[in-house]
Amino acid sequence: MSDRPILLVEDSENDIELTLAALSAHVANHVDVARDGEEALDYLLCRGAFASRKSGAPVLVMLDLKMPKVDGLEVLRTIKADPALKLLPVVVLTSSREQRDVVKSYELGVNAYVVKPVEFEQFVEAVKQLGLFWLLVNEPPPMA
Repeated sequence: MSDRPILLVEDSENDIELTLAALSAHVANHVDVARDGEEALDYLLCRGAFASRKSGAPVLVMLDLKMPKVDGLEVLRTIKADPALKLLPVVVLTSSREQRDVVKSYELGVNAYVVKPVEFEQFVEAVKQLGLFWLLVNEPPPMA
């Protein structure tokens, strides 16, 4: 397990609360939240409101696609184009089942694409399983 945080990029307050609850019950990593794509990029690139953030990538990015300011595909494109971030595991966690979003996400280098379950219990279980896999089972790449 890593002491690096998880970055949750999500604009729905309800989904943020559910995701935080599911993760906190099963993983020890702190979860930082970005509420739109612009905030996520500022966090990852240590700029704007995050200019004083200690540099270093999170252990995992959980990324929604449909967000204000900068959408998730653009965030993913930026992460995978940045030499310092391109190995960062990114899981798209979205309500979009649109084939073009799935295909584009994989073309851009996403590590997993998960459609958010609608039912509360299924949503919590899916997030729990994601957290357990990516933080306890998966061997993450070394990051700065």
